[in-house]
Amino acid sequence: MTNRHEPQRLRQTIQSVKEHILREKLQPGDAMPTELQLIEALGVSRSNLREAIRSLVTLDILEVRHGTGMFVGQMSLRPLVEGLAFKGVVLPGEDYETLRQIVDVRIGLDHSLAPGIVERMEGQDASGLMSLCDAMTQKNEAGESFGAEDRAFHLTLAEVLSNELYAQLVGAFWDVHTLIGPRLGVPTPQDLDETVQAHRDMVDAAVAGDLEGYRLAVEQHYAPLLRVLNSSKQAVTAG
Repeated sequence: MTNRHEPQRLRQTIQSVKEHILREKLQPGDAMPTELQLIEALGVSRSNLREAIRSLVTLDILEVRHGTGMFVGQMSLRPLVEGLAFKGVVLPGEDYETLRQIVDVRIGLDHSLAPGIVERMEGQDASGLMSLCDAMTQKNEAGESFGAEDRAFHLTLAEVLSNELYAQLVGAFWDVHTLIGPRLGVPTPQDLDETVQAHRDMVDAAVAGDLEGYRLAVEQHYAPLLRVLNSSKQAVTAG
């Protein structure tokens, strides 16, 4: 019979391991105490600690390297990506809904961070971003996917803000998009042309210090994707 106190003990052990990381000011990649040392320090059973470690490894808070030891994990958003992507694949119709929700969140983030981006980019050299736009144009004209350049574009904008969380969210959302996007409708050539142009418009507006122009370009950037999502939803509903 399962002890009804076990879930609570597990949560307490997980919290204790987190507190150890914070107390010792450990960083990703730093070595953790051995299993025996943690058992003694936390006053928990071996089975309880091992279950806590498995949970923390799943969350990328801990990393176990066989034959080497246990280390602080990279604290990435990988669990979020895997959870969202798996939800989109497993649940019928959730691929559309998951991606639509991600797009809504991205639009909200881009609008809320727009003032900071325009403020920092006004009058600055944006050759790096424009090079990515050029690469998108070249690939688009050749009939090739420019997803990698699109992703790099938004990660570069995140660097402008020096906002690590935003950068991680952008990367995570793009990874989910890459995994479940192909299950949706195919964008038209016009959609792709408009997407590429919207990136250029975002850069031009930011360098010009035109906040409203930047916001408009953000809307234009997502408009083609929203059309594809709406078309996919209608096809699912009709079916």
